[in-house]
Formats: sequence, structure tokens, C-alpha cells
Amino acid sequence: MRLISAFLLMATMSQAQQVADTLFRYDIKHPRYEKGKGPLILLDEGHHNFHTTTGRFKPFSDFLRKDGYILRGYAKKFSADELKSARILVIANALNEANQTEWRLPTPSAFTDEEIRVLANWVRQGGSLFLIADHMPFPGAAEKLAFTFGFTFYNGFAFRKNKTAVGIGNALAIPDIFTIGNGLEENQITHGMHSEERITSVRTFTGQAFKFPAEAIPLIVLSDEYELVLPEIAWEFDKQVTKLPASGLSQGAYRSFGKGRLVVFGEAAMFSAQIQRDSVRMGMNAPDAKQNPQFLLNIIHWLDGPLK
Repeated sequence: MRLISAFLLMATMSQAQQVADTLFRYDIKHPRYEKGKGPLILLDEGHHNFHTTTGRFKPFSDFLRKDGYILRGYAKKFSADELKSARILVIANALNEANQTEWRLPTPSAFTDEEIRVLANWVRQGGSLFLIADHMPFPGAAEKLAFTFGFTFYNGFAFRKNKTAVGIGNALAIPDIFTIGNGLEENQITHGMHSEERITSVRTFTGQAFKFPAEAIPLIVLSDEYELVLPEIAWEFDKQVTKLPASGLSQGAYRSFGKGRLVVFGEAAMFSAQIQRDSVRMGMNAPDAKQNPQFLLNIIHWLDGPLK
């Protein structure tokens, strides 16, 4: 028990000490647009988000600006008028106010029913949504929104089965690398627009897994080596914790919805560039995540429309 508690403390400290890697650099050889001439991308900052333009998703924001996009934080509730000017809306790890400091059940929706209705109509009429909800409690906060688009979130953690033994809190240090034929699917997004954009490997950093609708195309599909772990309090696992099979569930998928487009991911750090305690790099800056930046570009380009 003491050993488990020690690992849990390490995991909690690690989460608290994640900071943006302001030195992250990636050369975009052929930016999609001239600097500042691309469409507007809004990053949600109005729902107690764990990732923001000036925080842990600063490298995400700066990176997409290098591709020519205009990217701004959006700190208001969602409304049809406010979303009119945006080409893409990104929601990353939103939370209900009740879970801002308490990562435990219950995890109410981060969004009102009216906001969910507005978002569904906006996508249906041609908007593009990039919805990211990491491990518990984030899936619970986005569950109602995801279900509107046909996705079923599970409010827990997706781990390889051998990671759920004693020391699970140390799982962040163990990479999940997906390759073509080993969890990473071949499709429009992994192919890119030409051979230089083809994705054959991506790294994730712990997240959730979800059920995707028949209309969606999976990007990452988990094998029977994975299971869902559903604790009552984030990062607290005991022998009685609920576990479910994760085989066939996804950590990333995309679909059309009416005239619009939607990409859903159960992992957020893979699109960030962060420094953890002891100077461990986590995200697009990690040594074995070299294709993650291009993977993010391919996702954004599909949402934007050039990838058909």
C-alpha cells in the first residue's frame, strides 16, 4: 500500500509540474498559408480548460500560427454569433467548475445543454470541431457533447494491462507508440496530401478510450492488450477499481457531420510540448514523437478542408 501511495504521489506531482516547453521548434517546410493569412482557429478557454493558448497548449497554438493560421483563445460560452467567424474550434480538456480542483466523481458536463445544441448546429452547418478529452475527469466533462456526435466516452484511463499492476502511477514514463499495423490506421489523415506527410508512427502519453460510431473513421484503435480503468478519484487505483476491456475502442477518430467535420481524441499531451519534473519532455517535443507534429498538421488540414 505504501508503494502504491508513493507512485500516486509521484503521478500527482508530475501532473502539477507540467509546463509548456517554450523552446519547442519544428520546421514546417511548406506552411499552408502565409503568416497570419489563414482561417481563424479558436481554442476554448471558457470552460476551466486544462490546456490554454498561454499555458500547456502554447506550443500547440504557436505551432499552428507557423502554418499561417490565426489562432485565438475563446473565453466565452459558445454562441452561434461568436462562432460564425471561426473555421475550426478546438476544445481541449474542458472541466465543470466543480472539478476544477477536485478530480473525482461526479464529473458534470462542462457545457450547458444550450451550448451543446449550438455546437452541434454549428458543425452541421459547416463548422469543424477538434474535441480532445484526456483521461478522467475530462471524459466525464465532455461526455454529453461527444454523445451528440455519436461517440461514447468512458470516464477513466486506458492502459496496457501490464501497466495496471503496482506502480500504475508511473505509467506516464512508459510510452505508448502506435504504428501502422499496430494500432495506427491507414486513412486520409495518416496518408496526408503527399508522401512527405505520411504518418507511420505516433506517440501518446496516457488517455482515455472511446466507442466511435459507424460513420467515423478510426485513427488509433486499441488491441486486447489494453483495458479501461475507471477510478472514483483520478490516479487513485486500488484492487476494487472497475476495469473494462478496451479492445476495439479508439483514442482518435474523425467523421463528417452534416456539412461539417469532427475529429475526436482521447489524449491531449501528444499535441502539446511540455516539460515534466526532472526535465522529461512530453508531447511533440519527445524524442520518440517525431511524427506527432505532422500528425497534428494533417488533422488540422483535414478539418480545414484541403485534405479530401
